[in-house]
Formats: sequence, structure tokens, C-alpha cells
Amino acid sequence: MNIQNPLEQFQIVPIIPIKAGAIDISFTNSSLMMILATGAFINLCRVVLVEGQGHLVPNRWQALVEFFYGFIQDMVSSNLGDRGQGYFPMIFVLFIFLLTCNLIGMVPYSFTVTSHIIVTLTLSLTVYIGVTFILFREHGFHALSLFVPAGAPFALYFLLIGIELISNVMRVVSLSVRLFANMMSGHILLKVLLGFAWTMMMSGGIMLLVHLVPMGVVFVLLFLETAVACIQAYVFAILTCIYLNEAMNLH
Repeated sequence: MNIQNPLEQFQIVPIIPIKAGAIDISFTNSSLMMILATGAFINLCRVVLVEGQGHLVPNRWQALVEFFYGFIQDMVSSNLGDRGQGYFPMIFVLFIFLLTCNLIGMVPYSFTVTSHIIVTLTLSLTVYIGVTFILFREHGFHALSLFVPAGAPFALYFLLIGIELISNVMRVVSLSVRLFANMMSGHILLKVLLGFAWTMMMSGGIMLLVHLVPMGVVFVLLFLETAVACIQAYVFAILTCIYLNEAMNLH
């Protein structure tokens, strides 16, 4: 495959092939990055718990973990209130997992797990199923009133229910595509600019100097893409909180 192909970075490569007939459950680079993302934060928490014991002043790693903890705690409190504190562990793990996967994907020659729609779709579908379960557990069949706007005439019920139902189900698509599209498009742009700069540099002559222009743009985009990686993890978490709030309070 051409090394300048911007889509090459999204190729899933089997590391440990495991096949049984038509079933392929190979351990891939995507699996490896998800394990690294999970293990990295677990190890960080372990280091904080071990090294932070007996210290009144937190070190930089402990301060980082406490920052994320307080940040998600405030998010859950402001959107779900006291009743929603039971969902804090789920929101916290979801945010940290997405944030770590996004940031690991910024490392050269690594793999961006969230640039694959199957990963983001699985996460958003899991959130949707969980929120729907909570909705009916909290309100029973009265939860169906969520699909009928207040004060709507009975003659329009079937039309409105269909529209509201489609809008509700489309949350799965919007959650997954937003994260997937932002991560994939940013990485493609970086790859294209890097390939362009490399081609100019290899041409020699005046191009050896001109290639600094796209390299400067890449340098700026790296900061922007890092910000996007953090923002997209936040957006996924905050929308999950909003959906949970709607399911708990039926509005």
C-alpha cells in the first residue's frame, strides 16, 4: 500500500490471528489500543493511590486524577442532581475511555480506535439501550408520553409519534457519527498535509524551503486536533448526561 495513502492509518491489522471458520476474533491493533487506553488510566490511578498515601499535598498525577474526578462530578451534579449520582461511575469511565483513546490516537504510528464507526456506534448504542431501559424502569408505560408533545391534537398523534420516535433513535447515529467523523477527518487532514510536505521536501531546490509552510500548518493543527480529541470526549459524556436526565425526569 502507498505510504502516502491517508486512509492507511485506519487499517485494522491482526496481531494475533484467531479464526474459527467464518468467525474472526483476531487480536488486532484496535484491540491493543483499547487495552492500552484502559490499562493506562488504571495504572495511573494505582500509582496515585500508592504514592499519594500519606501526602497532604497532591503530586501532579494525583492532581490530574482529582481534576478529572471533580470535572465529571460537577457535570453529573449539574445535569442529573443527587438522584443521578449512581450513574457517575459509568459517565466517568465513558469519558476517560474516550479521552484516552482519542489522545493515544494522536501519537505517531499509533491507531485511533474512535476513528472507526463500529466502535463509536457500539458505544452510542449501549448508551441508548441503557437510557431507554432507565426511562421505562422509572416511568413504565407513561414513558410513551415522551413521544407525544403536550397539547398536540389527537388527529396528529400517529404522525408526531413517528417523528419523535425517529428523532429519538437518531441519537444513536448522531452520537456515533459526531465522534467518528471528527476524529477521522482530522487525522486524514494531518496525513494529507504531512504527505504534501514530504513530497515537497524530497523534490529539493526551493521546495525544500517551501515545505516549511505545510509543516507549520500541521504544527498548528496538532494543537487543534488535540483540543478536538478532548472536546469530543466531553460532548459524548455531556450528551449522555442530558439523555439520562430526560429519561429520569421525563421532559
